[in-house]
Amino acid sequence: MHDVKAIRDDEARYVRGWSSRGLAEAEKVVGDIVDVDRQLRAVQTALQAAQSRRNDASKAIGQAKAQKDEERAQSLMAEVAILKAQMDEMFVAEGDLGRALKERLASLPNLPADDVPDGADEHGNVEQKRVGDPASLPAGRLNAPKDHVALGEALGMMDFESASRMSGARFVVLKGGLARLKRALGQFMLDMQTIQHGYTEMSVPMLVRDEALFGTGQLPKFAEDLFKVGEEHWLIPTAEVSLTNLVREQITDEAALPIRMTALTPCFRSEAGASGRDTRGMIRQHQFFKCELVSVTTPEQSDAEHERMTRCAETVLETLALPYRRMLLCKGDMGFSAQKTFDLEVWLPSQGVYREISSCSNCGDFQARRMDARCKTAGEKGSRFVHTLNGSALALGRTIVAILENYQDETGRIAIPSALQPYMAGATHIG
Repeated sequence: MHDVKAIRDDEARYVRGWSSRGLAEAEKVVGDIVDVDRQLRAVQTALQAAQSRRNDASKAIGQAKAQKDEERAQSLMAEVAILKAQMDEMFVAEGDLGRALKERLASLPNLPADDVPDGADEHGNVEQKRVGDPASLPAGRLNAPKDHVALGEALGMMDFESASRMSGARFVVLKGGLARLKRALGQFMLDMQTIQHGYTEMSVPMLVRDEALFGTGQLPKFAEDLFKVGEEHWLIPTAEVSLTNLVREQITDEAALPIRMTALTPCFRSEAGASGRDTRGMIRQHQFFKCELVSVTTPEQSDAEHERMTRCAETVLETLALPYRRMLLCKGDMGFSAQKTFDLEVWLPSQGVYREISSCSNCGDFQARRMDARCKTAGEKGSRFVHTLNGSALALGRTIVAILENYQDETGRIAIPSALQPYMAGATHIG
């Protein structure tokens, strides 16, 4: 959500910001917002004047009656009746204009930070660093490494056919060693983020109402990417929704910030906008597990917290010895609520490319305004909006894909990264 006063005070900044994110006719959009805001403020001013005059007239009616001036009392009563009718119309106009303004503001993405590069899509993203050598892993010694689907099915531990019979496309059944690997990864990631990095583990609802998804920016614009359950609830697309909404409509003492939370949950996405992409395998599924990180900070802390959160996600990849690169997303490739995003992309030898496995975003006060989440310093007047951040550390399915492909040998056996072996009862290989 955006501050309409800030738009009114600096229209050019919002025209530039939204144009750089690919919004067509940004100047017209900003002009429309300012016009609706002007009409709303004019109605509110007129309504206040009418209320004041009605109050004065109502008092004068009593005075006229006390003075037995019935003619004046009747005149004032007629004026009050007219004012009431006018005010009823103004209340309706105020509500209509207020909803129209809110709808416009709610549909528009966050403004990019100043240091976010220009670009229309992923081709404008900027690589910041690479870590790890793909050739140093077992798959690096193979001429034709297999993809994760071929490996998993050959092991008899990855079953797409059975999943499709019961649930349709974009689901999988994992068996035996791969099912245990998934469980091990979840525990490993939680332990790393809580014990090493100081995040507080949370167990949160996976069903949320409209206002929670509005708060984090999924509604109303991206309803088709979600699964609705019954009349009131939606399945969470990420634990970011539940974790971030823990501070909704709250005023937090600034001394308690930053708040750092993590949760391992199932995530549910319809992938409505991903038709035809990654239909094979576990890259893009309707249901998957993810270890999510969320931070709530002051505005002064958020840039440093963004870097810290990204390092917490990178540490998972480094501990698993998975080669990756960090990308700074361009303006046209960022998510709706983000003002700056780092993507971590892991090496997949079967494709010979890096693929996204984590996305860490600083949302500034964008989500906080939608949730009315504030902070204040004890003993001082007033409050201000917090900044919120979120990141994957990591998606379990894509991590399984990366381990299978990078740690395969010529027989199709999978070496287990040493950091995971304690979570796998000491096993060193799958298969």
